[in-house]
Amino acid sequence: MAMLTSRGGNGTPVTDAEVKAMLVELLGKIDKPMNKVLLVPPDHTRLNSYAGPITAALYEMLTAKGAVVHVIPALGTHAAMTEAELKMMFGDSIPMEAYRVHDWRNDVVEVGTVSGELIKEWSEGKLDYDVKAMVNKIVFDNYDVIFSPGQVVPHEVVGMANYTKNIMVGIGGSDMINKSHFVGASCNMEKIMGQADSPVRKLFNYAVENFLSELPICYIQTVRSRGADGAMQTDGIFASFDDSAYLAAVKVAQETNLTLLDKPLKKVVVWLDPDEFKSTWLGNKSVYRTRMAIDDDGDLIVLAPALKEFGEDKEIDRLLRKYGYHGTPATLEAVKNNEDLRNNLGAAAHMIHGSSEGRFRITYCPGAQMSREEIESVGFLYGDLDEMMKKYDVENLKDGVNVVNGEEIFFISNPALGLWAVRDKFYGA
Repeated sequence: MAMLTSRGGNGTPVTDAEVKAMLVELLGKIDKPMNKVLLVPPDHTRLNSYAGPITAALYEMLTAKGAVVHVIPALGTHAAMTEAELKMMFGDSIPMEAYRVHDWRNDVVEVGTVSGELIKEWSEGKLDYDVKAMVNKIVFDNYDVIFSPGQVVPHEVVGMANYTKNIMVGIGGSDMINKSHFVGASCNMEKIMGQADSPVRKLFNYAVENFLSELPICYIQTVRSRGADGAMQTDGIFASFDDSAYLAAVKVAQETNLTLLDKPLKKVVVWLDPDEFKSTWLGNKSVYRTRMAIDDDGDLIVLAPALKEFGEDKEIDRLLRKYGYHGTPATLEAVKNNEDLRNNLGAAAHMIHGSSEGRFRITYCPGAQMSREEIESVGFLYGDLDEMMKKYDVENLKDGVNVVNGEEIFFISNPALGLWAVRDKFYGA
């Protein structure tokens, strides 16, 4: 089976009306009854993915034809969405009773095991543990079609986000989430980010293809960016039951969301939108999406007004507070010597992702909900948000190079939207 429908990918943004027309076309091409449908969009931490309007449109179209439709946001390890966050992401047209909540610890079933031999092959001998493939049991509740909309964008664990990741992590279980993240951290994230294929992508694809092949999952993949006016735009949207939508979206995302630089940056200032970023678990995209762009002994300044925690999961938050972001050697030693961290390899992977390995400085500037002591305790430098906001007025900065009081800085308004790298540091460039 190949691409069912697509729009964009030709340098011209896709309009809202064109997206709706594509969804109508898509539903018309699925030659089977759709009396009961499950929608698996990302949560509000992927607010810019355009999955919110897509989910709302699908819900309205399907229920208008009499279908029963449920929506389970792909939370992964993130906190459950509040009613306000659901409405911010998906609008008011979906009733609260249509939503389901993913519990990655308790609501999953084991569907198979990926052997340590395969993990050893994919990780080039770095790891050799078995991985249990787990997924929320809701997917086996006799749905005629499962729609999985989401954004393809460079990602630190899997290379390019979405596709099978939305299933195996978004509504997956602890063993897959923890061990897949550790595979990514162990296999050099700088070789993984921005690539269509990776050891972790092989793991997700294998699990879905071998253990969930009977499920009717239709992937709707978007590519998004900021337009010349600063507003978000849809650069491409593709739909298929196989990998063709994902692969088409990857090509567009590599052209759209990847910024290759000719020289390293001395100072990078990143803004974390308070509606989207409330933890370093998410906010550290500012670290790993820029690490290949920042010069040795450079500075990363993270403006984080809504920061209130390190991990969104309570146990992960505890581990991050206990072990901090102190680089790969310290993290691997902590994994070796501490059972609590060995049981949460996803947290260990995140500790590696969130460190500069001592190569450049990371200054976090939180609002009133986090103290200097908390920030410094995990290995970051602390910056006063008010002082930094006066110095770097985000309202008057443009994405890219700016000169502020005679100092050249590089500003990023949302680190989730791309990947920044010096050209000769990007693998395969």
